[in-house]
Amino acid sequence: MLVVAGGGMLLLFTLDMLLGPADISAREVVSALWHPSSVEPSTRTIVMMFRLPTAFMAICVGASLGISGAQMQTILNNPLASPFTLGVSAAASFGAALILVFGTMFVSLPLTWLVPFSAFVFALLGAMSLYALGSRRGGSTETIVVGGVAIHFLFSSAVAFLQFFAAEDTLQAIVFWIFGTLQGANWTNTSIVAVVLFMAIILLAQKAWQLTSLRLGDEHARSLGVDVARLKLRTLVIVSTITATAVCFTGAIGFVGLVAPHVARRLVGEDQRFYMPLAGLLGGTLVSTADIVSKSLVPETIFPIGIVTAAMGAPFLAVIALGARRSYW
Repeated sequence: MLVVAGGGMLLLFTLDMLLGPADISAREVVSALWHPSSVEPSTRTIVMMFRLPTAFMAICVGASLGISGAQMQTILNNPLASPFTLGVSAAASFGAALILVFGTMFVSLPLTWLVPFSAFVFALLGAMSLYALGSRRGGSTETIVVGGVAIHFLFSSAVAFLQFFAAEDTLQAIVFWIFGTLQGANWTNTSIVAVVLFMAIILLAQKAWQLTSLRLGDEHARSLGVDVARLKLRTLVIVSTITATAVCFTGAIGFVGLVAPHVARRLVGEDQRFYMPLAGLLGGTLVSTADIVSKSLVPETIFPIGIVTAAMGAPFLAVIALGARRSYW
């Protein structure tokens, strides 16, 4: 199953590179990759500096969100847990909107890096707020989930407040960021997301059997010698970091962290040795698919990718609701 998912993702990655607003044939794209000197400089620049990093970013961001959603659902024992539904993405959106509206008044740094930095900080703040709610005396996974919903609405309302007072051009920038886009991808930020994702996968893989044991219940995990509280904190910090790193460069891309884990669970079950990598591969596949669709909807225009993922995710939630009586959770 992992081989099939990986092959499908690679196929979509290739198709993603072939599409774009610039009129470049598939043959020219291949030539730009393997024989750069044989194509026009403008074609080489478009392929190597825009299409290739964008396609890589789609995979890295999708994998980050898929793995984050899978681990959030594992440690919280809740099928609706994801970076989007628990408010982490909303917190990142507020951080970005805050800088877009007020940033240049107080800081002279370029928005290219200031906006992602602020989004990253607020995404981590939202995630740590979740942990603070759960770690207080009497806290529980239910407390974290309800608190996450509250955080989502709190930051969403704060973003709406900023939009109400924003100038027209700033409002457009905020809306476009909230919808999610891969068009700011370059080799620098793509490399950052890829490195953080790679390190997170290694750290999570080290605790694969402990994370698998959580699905049998906290008490059962403790009976196997697992420090449940420490494991959950460690996992939350890791997934919060990769989520914050992903969304700070691309904006809020919803439903990927919800859909990918559910599909992976149905295909391979709860064993983290297979469940986590498959959730990552499916997340990358979903975002690559959404990027392809966003390039194809309106000719010579790239549609915001977050709208596409939301349209893909909404029917899936309906399927979950309709199939609740045959729950596989």
